[in-house]
Amino acid sequence: MHEKNVERVYKMSFAGVYPHYIAKAEKKGRTKEELDEIIFWLTGYDAKGLQEVLDHKINIETFFTQAPQINPNAVKITGMICGYRVEEIEDPLIRQIRYLDKLVDELAKGKTMEKILRS
Repeated sequence: MHEKNVERVYKMSFAGVYPHYIAKAEKKGRTKEELDEIIFWLTGYDAKGLQEVLDHKINIETFFTQAPQINPNAVKITGMICGYRVEEIEDPLIRQIRYLDKLVDELAKGKTMEKILRS
């Protein structure tokens, strides 16, 4: 990913991206609650923490760098997303962003929550 694009992504508000994740999930018959469960699993945020992120329009960089705990099982998230192999992305922050993208894709593709959450 080009450095200029990376900076643009970092500065985007999570509140600006979140509705797109919801729409993607709901378009495929999944729920906002399932999406939130994925976010909580990956980042360690809870409902209150996520709402604060949305209310304060926290940017994506801060959303991930201040996440209570990135799930240690996130390393089990592999495969292609946006033309990149997730497990080969060197920038840890971009990798975390792509982890979330990949999990949302899996939700939209109908995978079970058990598989998405690497249980």
